[in-house]
Amino acid sequence: MNLKKKLLILFDLLGIAALVALDQYTKYLAVIHLKDKPAYIIINGVLELNYLENKGAAFGMLQNQKAFFIFVAVVILGVIGYVLCKTPDSRKYRILHLLLSLIAAGAIGNMIDRIRLNYVVDFIYFVLINFPIFNVADMYVTISTAVLVIMLLFVYKENDLSFISFKQKRYRELK
Repeated sequence: MNLKKKLLILFDLLGIAALVALDQYTKYLAVIHLKDKPAYIIINGVLELNYLENKGAAFGMLQNQKAFFIFVAVVILGVIGYVLCKTPDSRKYRILHLLLSLIAAGAIGNMIDRIRLNYVVDFIYFVLINFPIFNVADMYVTISTAVLVIMLLFVYKENDLSFISFKQKRYRELK
Protein backbone atom coordinates (compact mmCIF):
# COMPACT_ATOMS: atom_id res chain seq x y z
CA MET A 1 0.00 0.00 0.00
CA ASN A 2 1.52 3.32 -1.07
CA LEU A 3 1.76 6.43 1.11
CA LYS A 4 -1.12 8.20 -0.66
CA LYS A 5 -3.38 5.20 -0.05
CA LYS A 6 -2.32 5.00 3.62
CA LEU A 7 -3.09 8.68 4.11
CA LEU A 8 -6.50 8.25 2.48
CA ILE A 9 -7.34 5.34 4.81
CA LEU A 10 -6.09 7.38 7.79
CA PHE A 11 -8.33 10.27 6.70
CA ASP A 12 -11.26 7.81 6.42
CA LEU A 13 -10.60 6.53 9.95
CA LEU A 14 -10.29 10.04 11.40
CA GLY A 15 -13.49 11.07 9.63
CA ILE A 16 -15.32 8.02 10.96
CA ALA A 17 -14.08 8.77 14.49
CA ALA A 18 -15.24 12.40 14.27
CA LEU A 19 -18.65 11.39 12.91
CA VAL A 20 -19.11 8.76 15.64
CA ALA A 21 -18.12 11.35 18.27
CA LEU A 22 -20.70 13.79 16.88
CA ASP A 23 -23.39 11.09 16.89
CA GLN A 24 -22.59 10.05 20.46
CA TYR A 25 -22.54 13.69 21.60
CA THR A 26 -25.99 14.36 20.12
CA LYS A 27 -27.31 11.23 21.86
CA TYR A 28 -25.74 12.39 25.13
CA LEU A 29 -27.49 15.75 24.73
CA ALA A 30 -30.76 13.96 23.99
CA VAL A 31 -30.47 11.94 27.21
CA ILE A 32 -29.59 15.01 29.28
CA HIS A 33 -32.21 17.38 27.81
CA LEU A 34 -35.04 15.20 26.47
CA LYS A 35 -35.33 12.02 28.56
CA ASP A 36 -38.50 11.95 30.68
CA LYS A 37 -39.56 15.33 29.29
CA PRO A 38 -42.22 16.35 26.79
CA ALA A 39 -41.19 16.72 23.16
CA TYR A 40 -39.26 19.87 22.28
CA ILE A 41 -41.02 21.48 19.33
CA ILE A 42 -38.68 23.00 16.74
CA ILE A 43 -41.24 23.68 13.98
CA ASN A 44 -44.81 23.18 15.15
CA GLY A 45 -46.47 20.30 13.30
CA VAL A 46 -43.28 19.55 11.35
CA LEU A 47 -40.22 18.75 13.45
CA GLU A 48 -39.62 18.01 17.09
CA LEU A 49 -37.09 16.41 19.38
CA ASN A 50 -38.64 13.47 21.19
CA TYR A 51 -36.59 10.99 23.26
CA LEU A 52 -37.00 7.28 22.48
CA GLU A 53 -35.10 4.16 23.53
CA ASN A 54 -35.23 1.92 20.46
CA LYS A 55 -34.54 -1.78 21.00
CA GLY A 56 -35.38 -2.62 17.40
CA ALA A 57 -34.48 -1.51 13.90
CA ALA A 58 -36.12 1.08 11.67
CA PHE A 59 -39.88 1.34 12.10
CA GLY A 60 -39.64 -0.69 15.34
CA MET A 61 -38.97 -3.96 13.54
CA LEU A 62 -36.99 -6.83 15.11
CA GLN A 63 -37.34 -5.71 18.72
CA ASN A 64 -34.77 -7.05 21.21
CA GLN A 65 -32.47 -8.61 18.58
CA LYS A 66 -29.24 -7.08 19.94
CA ALA A 67 -26.93 -9.95 18.90
CA PHE A 68 -28.34 -9.95 15.37
CA PHE A 69 -27.85 -6.17 14.98
CA ILE A 70 -24.29 -6.35 16.29
CA PHE A 71 -23.51 -9.26 13.94
CA VAL A 72 -24.93 -7.35 10.94
CA ALA A 73 -22.98 -4.21 11.91
CA VAL A 74 -19.72 -6.17 12.19
CA VAL A 75 -20.29 -7.79 8.78
CA ILE A 76 -21.09 -4.41 7.20
CA LEU A 77 -18.00 -2.86 8.79
CA GLY A 78 -15.87 -5.74 7.49
CA VAL A 79 -17.18 -5.27 3.96
CA ILE A 80 -16.67 -1.50 4.16
CA GLY A 81 -13.12 -1.99 5.46
CA TYR A 82 -12.34 -4.40 2.63
CA VAL A 83 -13.75 -2.08 -0.04
CA LEU A 84 -11.98 0.99 1.37
CA CYS A 85 -8.64 -0.87 1.37
CA LYS A 86 -9.19 -2.12 -2.19
CA THR A 87 -10.49 1.16 -3.63
CA PRO A 88 -7.96 2.89 -5.89
CA ASP A 89 -6.64 6.18 -4.53
CA SER A 90 -7.73 8.17 -7.59
CA ARG A 91 -9.94 11.24 -7.28
CA LYS A 92 -12.82 9.38 -8.96
CA TYR A 93 -13.36 7.30 -5.80
CA ARG A 94 -13.24 10.04 -3.14
CA ILE A 95 -17.04 10.19 -2.95
CA LEU A 96 -17.07 6.40 -2.46
CA HIS A 97 -14.67 6.81 0.48
CA LEU A 98 -16.91 9.51 1.97
CA LEU A 99 -20.12 7.52 1.57
CA LEU A 100 -18.65 4.33 2.98
CA SER A 101 -17.14 6.27 5.89
CA LEU A 102 -20.56 7.76 6.68
CA ILE A 103 -22.19 4.32 6.61
CA ALA A 104 -19.44 2.92 8.85
CA ALA A 105 -19.80 5.82 11.30
CA GLY A 106 -23.57 5.27 11.50
CA ALA A 107 -23.16 1.55 12.06
CA ILE A 108 -20.55 2.12 14.76
CA GLY A 109 -22.58 4.86 16.47
CA ASN A 110 -25.67 2.69 16.81
CA MET A 111 -23.59 -0.39 17.68
CA ILE A 112 -22.00 1.51 20.58
CA ASP A 113 -25.50 2.23 21.94
CA ARG A 114 -26.61 -1.38 21.55
CA ILE A 115 -23.54 -2.74 23.33
CA ARG A 116 -23.48 -0.10 26.06
CA LEU A 117 -27.19 0.47 26.67
CA ASN A 118 -29.04 -2.45 25.01
CA TYR A 119 -30.98 0.11 22.96
CA VAL A 120 -30.35 2.97 20.55
CA VAL A 121 -31.11 6.55 21.58
CA ASP A 122 -33.41 8.14 18.98
CA PHE A 123 -34.68 11.71 19.24
CA ILE A 124 -35.45 13.36 15.87
CA TYR A 125 -39.10 13.18 14.83
CA PHE A 126 -40.69 14.51 11.63
CA VAL A 127 -44.25 15.02 12.82
CA LEU A 128 -45.45 16.22 9.41
CA ILE A 129 -45.03 12.81 7.80
CA ASN A 130 -45.19 10.76 11.02
CA PHE A 131 -41.76 9.33 10.23
CA PRO A 132 -40.27 7.03 12.90
CA ILE A 133 -38.04 8.74 15.44
CA PHE A 134 -34.36 8.50 14.43
CA ASN A 135 -30.89 9.82 15.28
CA VAL A 136 -27.78 11.27 13.64
CA ALA A 137 -26.23 7.83 12.96
CA ASP A 138 -29.43 6.83 11.15
CA MET A 139 -29.09 9.94 8.97
CA TYR A 140 -25.50 9.01 8.11
CA VAL A 141 -26.55 5.52 7.02
CA THR A 142 -29.79 6.44 5.23
CA ILE A 143 -28.61 9.45 3.25
CA SER A 144 -25.22 7.99 2.30
CA THR A 145 -26.76 4.65 1.30
CA ALA A 146 -29.28 6.43 -0.93
CA VAL A 147 -26.50 8.46 -2.57
CA LEU A 148 -24.36 5.32 -2.90
CA VAL A 149 -27.17 3.49 -4.71
CA ILE A 150 -27.55 6.45 -7.09
CA MET A 151 -23.78 6.49 -7.69
CA LEU A 152 -23.72 2.75 -8.35
CA LEU A 153 -26.67 2.96 -10.74
CA PHE A 154 -25.82 6.12 -12.66
CA VAL A 155 -22.20 7.16 -12.15
CA TYR A 156 -19.88 4.22 -11.63
CA LYS A 157 -19.74 1.70 -14.43
CA GLU A 158 -19.15 -2.03 -13.88
CA ASN A 159 -15.52 -1.67 -14.93
CA ASP A 160 -15.02 1.15 -12.36
CA LEU A 161 -15.74 -1.34 -9.58
CA SER A 162 -13.67 -4.26 -10.87
CA PHE A 163 -11.18 -3.71 -8.02
CA ILE A 164 -13.60 -5.43 -5.60
CA SER A 165 -14.25 -8.45 -7.80
CA PHE A 166 -12.89 -11.81 -6.67
CA LYS A 167 -13.30 -13.09 -10.24
CA GLN A 168 -10.94 -10.42 -11.54
CA LYS A 169 -8.24 -11.71 -9.19
CA ARG A 170 -8.80 -15.34 -10.21
CA TYR A 171 -8.80 -14.36 -13.88
CA ARG A 172 -5.40 -12.67 -13.50
CA GLU A 173 -4.05 -15.71 -11.64
CA LEU A 174 -5.08 -18.01 -14.52
CA LYS A 175 -3.21 -15.95 -17.12
